[in-house]
Amino acid sequence: MKSTENYSDNIKRLKQAIDNADAILIGAGAGLSASAGYTYDGVCFQKYFADFNQKYGISDMYSGGFYPYETLEEYWAWWSRHIYCNRYDQPQNEVYQMLLKLIHGKDYFVLTTNVDHLFQINHFDKKRLFYTQGDYGLWQCSKACHQKTYDNETAVRKMIVEQQNMKIPSELIPYCPVCGAPMTMNLRCDNSFVQDEGWYQANIRYEDFVRRHKGSKLLLFELGVGNNTPVIIKYSFWKMTVQNPNAIYSCVNLSDAYAPTEIKRQSVCLDGDIGTILKTVS
Repeated sequence: MKSTENYSDNIKRLKQAIDNADAILIGAGAGLSASAGYTYDGVCFQKYFADFNQKYGISDMYSGGFYPYETLEEYWAWWSRHIYCNRYDQPQNEVYQMLLKLIHGKDYFVLTTNVDHLFQINHFDKKRLFYTQGDYGLWQCSKACHQKTYDNETAVRKMIVEQQNMKIPSELIPYCPVCGAPMTMNLRCDNSFVQDEGWYQANIRYEDFVRRHKGSKLLLFELGVGNNTPVIIKYSFWKMTVQNPNAIYSCVNLSDAYAPTEIKRQSVCLDGDIGTILKTVS
């Protein structure tokens, strides 16, 4: 954390940047959902996965997603719970609501690497969202034999109800309607990730937003973006700031807020909890 004086000054600068912005481009990473209380371990993990923890020693949802389960029945018992608790068993959240209120009345767009659907749950306009890395609510062919995704809510809820002894009934295993291969999550983890028509339409809307606001007073508002996939949000935000002297780049992150020297004068960096900072700015 920087000194109290610098922190206070940066809070004022961020408020001013929000007020003066013609438009706001939000770049959201995992740190935003973490600040909102959504974690892959702890109480939530024990609530849904205590039996997997006991049997396999799996200690968090992230590592459990990569475990080599012996059968598809067990694989989908895990993933149906994973999807349900992160996608369908989520209420509206105070941190996301504060962010929505903060940008009220502004022309905004959200570019996110998160796959938890929390922007939609908290009533951000879905036409202003581009979730580049997939969505827990979608399935695709594991062989990516065609570029289409499938909503999974009805099937997941049925798996939750009918699974026993860490397995779903065999008849509930989802298979590709085109080639017959098992279905899998629509999450970008290798070259088989399916970018469906909805993905491309969202990409077009994002590119149109950026084009319309080239040269304008644009606030590039980066929240909780780490260095796992910096090219998607962080590097592109830096590039847009360099190219637009009227732009402001704001990075809010817990112990990892920084900007390149080239855009220092156009940057507002705040180390700290995102929820706390949003509340202070509001």
